[in-house]
Amino acid sequence: MKMRYFEAKKGRVEIIPMIDVMLFLLVFFIIITLQMIPDSGVPMQLPVSSQTQELPHPKIMVSVLADGTIKAKDQVMTTDQLTAFLQADGDPAKTELTIATDKATAFQHFMSVMDAARAAGVTDVGLAAQAGTASGQ
Repeated sequence: MKMRYFEAKKGRVEIIPMIDVMLFLLVFFIIITLQMIPDSGVPMQLPVSSQTQELPHPKIMVSVLADGTIKAKDQVMTTDQLTAFLQADGDPAKTELTIATDKATAFQHFMSVMDAARAAGVTDVGLAAQAGTASGQ
């Protein structure tokens, strides 16, 4: 009987754990990237203001069309539905809301959206406008 004390073992590269880690990283980056995509608004003729400033990307963008239709997250809503939607969004006091209204939108429609936001507890509200001079409009 022959004894082998020092057998030469071949090194193996285990690729299964590496594939698992790479798949986990891929899923992680896809989820993070999807959450970074900002809400898209509805094409509108925004009012013009000479005092505009760049706001950070809003957490929620609400569009008020000329006929009073309210759109948020590509869904048409009533003011009551908007209030419930904003309350269900986590902590309404930390919700960043931007309201975009068309030039032809009646001020009452805008105020209805503001009332719905205030009823939900949202305090961080921005207004969308085009940069420019208002004198020629």
